[in-house]
Amino acid sequence: MILLPKPKQVEERQGFYELGWNSVIAVDSAIGDTAEEHGCVYAAVLQDGLRQSTGFTCAVTKGAGRAQDIVLKKDSALEAQEYHLSVTETGIVIAGGDGAAVLYGVQTLCQIASQSGAMIPCVEIADAPDIKSRGYFFDETRGRVLTLDGLKRMVDRISRYKMNEFQLYVEHTYLFRDLTEMWRDETPLTAEDILELDRYCRERHVELVPSLASFGHLYMLLSTKSYGDLCERENSWKEPFSFWDRMRHHTMNATDDRALALVKEMLTEYGALFTSGKFNICADETFDLGKEKSKETAEREGVHEMYIKYVNELCTFLTARGKQPQFFGDIICKNPDYISRLPENTLCLTWGYAPEQREEECRLMAEAGARQYACPGVCGWNQWMNLLENSYKNITRMCSYARKYHAEGVLNTDWGDCGHVNYPAFSVPGMIYGACFSWSPEEIGFDEINQQISRLEYNDHSGAFVGQMAQIPNYSIFDWWAANICYEKFVLGHDPENDKLLPDGVKKAGAAEKADQKLCDIMRQMKQTAASMDAQNRPIVAEVDLAVEAIRIWNKVGTMLAAKESGETWDEAEACGLASRMERWFMAYKQQWRAVSREGDLHHIADIVFWYADCLRGRKVWG
Repeated sequence: MILLPKPKQVEERQGFYELGWNSVIAVDSAIGDTAEEHGCVYAAVLQDGLRQSTGFTCAVTKGAGRAQDIVLKKDSALEAQEYHLSVTETGIVIAGGDGAAVLYGVQTLCQIASQSGAMIPCVEIADAPDIKSRGYFFDETRGRVLTLDGLKRMVDRISRYKMNEFQLYVEHTYLFRDLTEMWRDETPLTAEDILELDRYCRERHVELVPSLASFGHLYMLLSTKSYGDLCERENSWKEPFSFWDRMRHHTMNATDDRALALVKEMLTEYGALFTSGKFNICADETFDLGKEKSKETAEREGVHEMYIKYVNELCTFLTARGKQPQFFGDIICKNPDYISRLPENTLCLTWGYAPEQREEECRLMAEAGARQYACPGVCGWNQWMNLLENSYKNITRMCSYARKYHAEGVLNTDWGDCGHVNYPAFSVPGMIYGACFSWSPEEIGFDEINQQISRLEYNDHSGAFVGQMAQIPNYSIFDWWAANICYEKFVLGHDPENDKLLPDGVKKAGAAEKADQKLCDIMRQMKQTAASMDAQNRPIVAEVDLAVEAIRIWNKVGTMLAAKESGETWDEAEACGLASRMERWFMAYKQQWRAVSREGDLHHIADIVFWYADCLRGRKVWG
C-alpha cells in the first residue's frame, strides 16, 4: 500500500471492507458547514474519490453512523490536523481533531481505494504532520497566468497531498482598479477570481495567502510612464521589454515617499480580497537599491539600513491591520540581527534552491530569533522539463533544516523567471516531494518515491513514469535561459552573462546528436509506459513529448549557433528545415499553453522563438 505523505503509524489487518451499492457516507452532526468546517465538502471529496476508484457512488447523510457506514467525525482527544482512520469489515471511521484532520483522513482513504478498488483492506492509521504549515507557492506573474479552473485543479492536488497553504506570486497580474497602464497588455486575475479561489481554498483547508511584490521585482509598474519615476534607476520606462531586466532591475526608490504610499494602497486593495491573516510582501532581490537615485542616502546610512526601514514600514502597516507579514529573507540573511527591527509577528521566508543547499541561512535566522519558513523549490524555471533530481535533493535538505531549526513551516516554490515556459504539470512530482517531506521526516529515496508517485498520482502500474521524466533534462544542452541570453545579447545589446553566451555542452562535437538519441530512447520508453497508465493520465505523455521536442529543437539551435560562432557556414536547407520544425512545434506549444493558462507572456516568448526562426531563414542577422 502506497500512501503519500507517509503516515506516522500504519497497522494492516486481515480482511476487507466491501464497498457496495448501499454504502453510505455519514457526516457526524458535530461537523458543521461553517467558516472553519465544511462537512459537505469532505463528504463530496470522498464520494468523488470512491466513485473514480471503485465505480460505486455512495449516498451521503448527516448524523450518527450505522454499521457498514463510512463515518466522518471529530474527536476532541485528537490534536488539530491529527486524524485516525479505522477500516474494519463492519465499517470505516475517520476521526479528526478538527475539520482539516477529517479531510486528511478522507484523502488517505481515497488513496487506499485508488489501489484496492471496492475491496478496501482493513487497516488502522494514526497520523499527524511534523510541520504545521506546509505550503505551495506558484509564480502567477512572470509568464503564466493560470486560468481559474487551472488554479482550482492545483488546489485539489495541494489538498490531496495534505498541504494547507497556497500563495500566488503577483507583480502586475492582478487587475488593480487604478493601475491600468501596468496590466493593460496582460491577462490579469480579477477580484472575482481571487474571491472565488479564496472560497474554494477555505473549503479544502488551504489558506490562500496574498503575495505581492512591494520593493524589488516591480518591472511592469516601474516601466509605466505613470510610475516610472518611482524606480531607483532613471528612465526605466523607456527601455524595451526584457526578461533579463525584469529579473534583475526595477526596484522602488526607497527614499521617495510616494513609493510607500502607492505600495500601501496596493496592499490594501489586494489584501481585502483574502480571508487569510497573513500577507507576503516578498521584498526580495532589491538589486538596484542605493545604486542611482538613493545613492547619496545609501552612502550615508547604508543600503541594509535603507532596506530594513522600508520593510519595517510595510510590516508595521500590515500588523496594525491585523495581518502577519511575511517576506523573503535573501537580504536580511546578510544582517540577521535586523529581524529585531521588525514587528514580532513578522515571518521570514528563508529560501535556497541549490541541490546541495547549505543550512547557513536557516541557522543564522534561527540564532537571531526569527520566526521563519524554509523555502525550497521545484526547479522548473527556465527549463522545458523540471530538474526533478535537483528538486528532490533541495527539498529534502530544506525540510530537514526546517526541523533542525524549528521553522514554523515549509513553502515549496515554483518560480516562472523568463516566461514560465515549463508546463505546470511537470512540477507535480516536486510539489509532492515537498508535501511528503514537510509532513514526515522519514526518508524515501529518489528512485523509490518516484516509483510511488508514478503509481499513486499517475496510476502507472509499472512505476516507471516519473523516473523517466527525471532523465529528460539531463540531455538539455541549450536550455531556455541560454536561448534568452543569446537573444537579448544580439537583439537588445544586453550582456548579462559577461560575454559567455553558449553553454559548454553545445560546443562539444556530437553532443547534440548523442542527446537527441537519448531523448528519443526515453520518449519511446515513456510511450510504452503509457500502456500501464489509465486513460485519464495518459495525456501527460503527450505533454512530455512536446517538451522533449522543444529540447531537441533548441539543442540543435545551440549547436548551429556554436558553429556560426566558430566561423562555419550553415547548410541553408537544413537551417530552413529547422525553422519550419520550430514553427510547427510552437503552434502546438501555444495550444498547450492556452489549455491551462491565459495569454500572459506568451507573446514575449513568441518574439524570441520567431526571431530564431527568422535567423535560421536568413531574414535576420544572427550575431
